[in-house]
Amino acid sequence: MTIDAAIRGIPGETKHMPLAITALYGAILGLIVIALAVNVTMHRVRLQVPLGDGGKPEMRRMIRLHGNAAEYIPLAIALMAIYELNGGTHTALHIAGAVLVAGRLLQTWGMWATDMTTLGRQIGQSLTWLTIAALAVLNLAKLV
Repeated sequence: MTIDAAIRGIPGETKHMPLAITALYGAILGLIVIALAVNVTMHRVRLQVPLGDGGKPEMRRMIRLHGNAAEYIPLAIALMAIYELNGGTHTALHIAGAVLVAGRLLQTWGMWATDMTTLGRQIGQSLTWLTIAALAVLNLAKLV
């Protein structure tokens, strides 16, 4: 069985990788979280802030970019995994994963350079919430 076959949902080919779609988006989102964590460390060095935000808006923003991702991504991935384990449709999982990745990238882009509320930040956070809500509803629908 190949990962490609699992991702495309070829019947009978996903026995050895039941969470292939969640694994794909989890890996992408994991890389985003790590990139944001490294970014915080780089800003700490550059701005000479060993702990906290040092009263520097740029440092606070970088910390919140990472924190926001760390707050929402695990819940979304858990809901994706549960839905996939319960036989959720591959199309719904791919849509949820793609929308979540897009939302997290927009959120990061929207907050990167300013403390002000931006369209990217609003759309990114909205897509994140929408994805989590949709996955919750999809999981509830599997119970009835």
